[in-house]
Amino acid sequence: MSAPGLDPTFIALPYRKLADAALSRARDFGVTHADFRFERVRYQDLEVRDGVLQDASEHVDLGFAVRVIHNGAWGFASGIRLTTDDAIRIAEEAVQVAQVAAGMTRREIVLAPEPAYDDATWVSAYEVNPFDVPTAEKSALLIGWTNRLREHDAVEHASASLQQVQENKFYADLTGTATTQQRIRLQPHFEAMGSHPTSGVFDSMASIAPPVGRGWEFLTGDLYDWDAELAEVPALLEEKLAAPSVESGTYDLVIHPSNLWLTIHESVGHATELDRAMGYEANYAGTSFATPDKLGSLQYGSPAMNVTGDRTVEHGLATIGYDDEGVATQQWDIVRDGVLVGYQLDRPIAGRSPELAGPDGRSNGCAYADSPGHIPIQRMANVSLQPADDGPSTEELIGRVERGLYVVGDKSWSIDMQRFNFQFTGQRFFRIEDGKLAGQVRDAAYQATTTDFWNSLEAVGGPRTWQLNGAFNCGKAQPGQVASVSHGAPTSLFRGVRILNTTEESGQ
Repeated sequence: MSAPGLDPTFIALPYRKLADAALSRARDFGVTHADFRFERVRYQDLEVRDGVLQDASEHVDLGFAVRVIHNGAWGFASGIRLTTDDAIRIAEEAVQVAQVAAGMTRREIVLAPEPAYDDATWVSAYEVNPFDVPTAEKSALLIGWTNRLREHDAVEHASASLQQVQENKFYADLTGTATTQQRIRLQPHFEAMGSHPTSGVFDSMASIAPPVGRGWEFLTGDLYDWDAELAEVPALLEEKLAAPSVESGTYDLVIHPSNLWLTIHESVGHATELDRAMGYEANYAGTSFATPDKLGSLQYGSPAMNVTGDRTVEHGLATIGYDDEGVATQQWDIVRDGVLVGYQLDRPIAGRSPELAGPDGRSNGCAYADSPGHIPIQRMANVSLQPADDGPSTEELIGRVERGLYVVGDKSWSIDMQRFNFQFTGQRFFRIEDGKLAGQVRDAAYQATTTDFWNSLEAVGGPRTWQLNGAFNCGKAQPGQVASVSHGAPTSLFRGVRILNTTEESGQ
């Protein structure tokens, strides 16, 4: 099958004509920088419960934005009418905003250098665009999932959902850069719910399938074993409902990627966003304990901890060819051999603090806006814990543990506003006794500080244990923006981690 190309219905839109008009008008004012961004983002959500379609919704976000630097200050404006007159008007508004902002700007905006890219095109890696698949076909698949789950006696209710996004962007600026891009992403999910017949305990068991930068083939091909998981989840739920409550204490943990990705996101991903670490951003996730004075010296974790930022990994949710400031995306080290060595940053932050940027002082391509109506901000890359080249299998890691827990699947979490003190629960906690799994326990959460947790990392699994997981809904900024991001991880072994009994902690 040939690789997909740009959607012809997007190519037919007048974004190049609008860009020429807007950038030409901005140049008339003598701006030091101007960029034009045109977006069409399509969303479709499907929700099913107990064999019945509950919701099928679709909407499109279409428009453009102009951003300028004038008199050392930012100016930004956006519009939705696709005419050259409006493109000119929006450029003028952006300049007017900069003129007002200049009087309140204490330090001039400086962008890190970036080469120009002439008419570059990038399309994400997928085979079948889900928007080309009939809604009835997709709904039938989800209905079938819930019906199959409910065949088991332990399952009283079952839900399934599918979020789909097609994101098209055109970017141009006064340096001559022009990029046209398209990416597809999916978030499938199902969950089985039930209660114990005698104790009355109610709980659920969900799929651990990740959201992906793939197409419809992820749901119908051999990329993920849906049949096996649909067969497994009801039995896992039945076992969980009858499982004993965990005994609080200190345990060794073997953590599967389907759980560890969220701990990476909260304790490493947000903590190494440079705008947070410098105190410029605090919305949603606070600032960070990993401040710039610690770069190169903070022992973030054990020598087994190697974390990269990456906007290029295939099928990653934050993967793109060029960011929303025209920067070619890349991969770089954030933690190397346990030591903090890098941050995630965009062009303004890199221009302000080139000593904290890469060796060439460039941005590492982390600017993103979730809508044509929003200004680009520094957003998280695919932040991933790397496997060991000759690392052990999941079974071998479990075999190293005398008394511990094997954690699978994400659930709830809590972390402080410095990204330092945290606790995480999971979908499934299995006892490990003398190197073997010994059934599930309930009501467990692991608790630590970020540095204590990552310094307790004894071993990471090999490449075969490494998986990409992630989320569609990472929030940041004010007004709020949402971004999708993936986090890769191998199965990993942590020694001596505090386990809480959540029922005891809640006083129930």
